[in-house]
Amino acid sequence: MAVHDYRFVTEWRVEGTREDVFSILERPEDLPRWWGAVYLDVRVLAPGNEAGVGRVVSLHTRGRLPYSLRWQLRVTDARRPEGFGFEASGDFSGSGRWQFVQQGPLVHIRFEWVVRADKRLLRYGSLLLKPLFAANHHWAMARGEEGLARELARRRAG
Repeated sequence: MAVHDYRFVTEWRVEGTREDVFSILERPEDLPRWWGAVYLDVRVLAPGNEAGVGRVVSLHTRGRLPYSLRWQLRVTDARRPEGFGFEASGDFSGSGRWQFVQQGPLVHIRFEWVVRADKRLLRYGSLLLKPLFAANHHWAMARGEEGLARELARRRAG
């Protein structure tokens, strides 16, 4: 594994159903509303098929550190409501996979993210700053868990 390669596994548990979680995460254009600390701008460039496979999305994201990332994702597979996978390109390249498992009133969410940092700052800074970049990713994902829990509660409240 090169110094600018990253593999993250994030696990969340939120109250709700995996169908609700899937329906929220399959709409990337809503990410700035409920995960606004990270998603600055999201544009769907191609809708994909009726399951969302082939959907192409342009994203502008940030973390806690003073830089932002511009990247695209392309949905490669979707199994409603179990999860979906995608490929990433742009400031980093690689793949991500969301998996949803119902556990009583909670949904166990697992996100696996395997990427190579292609943005110059990340690629060359990884040698010394990889732990800081990893902490930045964990901060961003914690904001996502909080935002998703709020979005699910908002939906339950009607």
